[in-house]
Amino acid sequence: MFNFAAKFEAGVPYAAFLDRYATAEQRARWNGVHSSIRLKPEQQALLQSFVREMKVLVMNGAWCGDCINQCPIFEHFAAATPRIAVRYCDRDDHPDLAAELQTCGAPRVPCVVFLAEDGAFCGRCGDRTLSKYRRIMNKLTGAACPTGLFTESDEIAEVTQDWLNEFERIQAMLRTSARLRQIHGD
Repeated sequence: MFNFAAKFEAGVPYAAFLDRYATAEQRARWNGVHSSIRLKPEQQALLQSFVREMKVLVMNGAWCGDCINQCPIFEHFAAATPRIAVRYCDRDDHPDLAAELQTCGAPRVPCVVFLAEDGAFCGRCGDRTLSKYRRIMNKLTGAACPTGLFTESDEIAEVTQDWLNEFERIQAMLRTSARLRQIHGD
């Protein structure tokens, strides 16, 4: 089985990832998205209620638009709770990880791997969330003219909620794990 825990340890924090891989123009785009994300009070409260440590490994690329639009969300989650640790691995610098995490036959990014505190694999998600795919499908199959009903901030809020749902699902898995409950005595 692939050693995701070792890849997590080889990964770097958000700022270090951008320092190493992003151009000035890419960094400006990452910073723009990061500054536009607003967690609602109930989202912050949910994140603050997490009791199990969660390691989050993100395979991405500084050049990738989907990464630019999603990875800053993870940083807001991590800032809301000490229970989430996020590490980033560049897809091109980690070809073994890219091969392991292929999606639909290609090394698509971002791809998120969720690990327990001891590095045990819990799940993976990516490259886009359901609400993002719905928007893409609507553009492919829907009206040729946008309706003006949705704005970019609506999309960011929807994608943020999609990711929060996934983080909550993994946290519930960790919280109810018989193995972890025995370790923590709860």
